[in-house]
Amino acid sequence: MNHMLIILTVLFSLIGITETAEEDYPTTTISQNMDDLKVFDFEGLQNYLSAKDKNKTYVINFWATWCAPCVKELPYFEELNANFNSKNVEVILVSLDFPNKIESKLIPFLEKRNLKSEVVVLDDVKSNEWIPKVNENWTGAIPATVIYNEGLTKFYERSFTYKELETELKPFLK
Repeated sequence: MNHMLIILTVLFSLIGITETAEEDYPTTTISQNMDDLKVFDFEGLQNYLSAKDKNKTYVINFWATWCAPCVKELPYFEELNANFNSKNVEVILVSLDFPNKIESKLIPFLEKRNLKSEVVVLDDVKSNEWIPKVNENWTGAIPATVIYNEGLTKFYERSFTYKELETELKPFLK
């Protein structure tokens, strides 16, 4: 009888773990507070990685709230967005935060900082497939940034100061 109790306890624990794991990874809804926060798999994000507007330069930064260098450089991307928006530059911040942390960490982080750049979430566990599609030399480390327009693309697997970002952006401006 004791063995049966142990087996049932283990079984119920496993069921509980499975339910928790499923609950930790929501698939669609995000928050009523951040209605405009878009969550994509890599296929959905690919639209952001190819020039939608031929007259625009795009700055795509891959980051996460748990990445200290990423958080440190976010104000520089915000400043770049503010200073170069009128010059057809669009900054897009791609959050790689864990899906189970979107509600508890990412959304409060975004609300507290009142970011003006567009923020999207990449929720795709097949990172070994999509990382080389962003750039064949990307190891997957963040922060990582892609700057591109119709004629030029550059990839950076590093963090930036504002001056460094501005310097890297200037060759892209028409």
